[in-house]
Amino acid sequence: MNYNNVEILFVEDSIEDATLTIRALAKNGFTNKLLHVKDGAEALDFIYCKGKYALRNNNENPKLILLDLKMPKVSGMQVLEKVKSDPKFKTIPVVILTSSKEDPDVEKCYALGANSYIVKPVDSHNYFNAITGIGLYWMILSEPPN
Repeated sequence: MNYNNVEILFVEDSIEDATLTIRALAKNGFTNKLLHVKDGAEALDFIYCKGKYALRNNNENPKLILLDLKMPKVSGMQVLEKVKSDPKFKTIPVVILTSSKEDPDVEKCYALGANSYIVKPVDSHNYFNAITGIGLYWMILSEPPN
């Protein structure tokens, strides 16, 4: 796979949630440049061009990061903190997509610079609609900085 043209970095350890999310994005034409990684450590490797992503062009950043919070190795919160504290990456929109409704998580994510915090709907139809809305807003409607 060519890792230089990734527009959406999708960080999710649940195969079921990943499948449903990718299906919703695909239905609206947003998956041709999507990379799904299964934990925060791999996400950071991608962003910082390390490990199997070492040959990736470090001047081509994703346009959007969809980030789960509860993951093995490195949590979504840790990825968010690292990305948003780095001047090179802080303008990349990060949408938290999680099952956690806990107030401390919501508050902390926004304090760290999350652009949006979405609790995954339990019902698959509502989940599908939420993902469709995320894709339309962040990939088409929202104007990124240069």
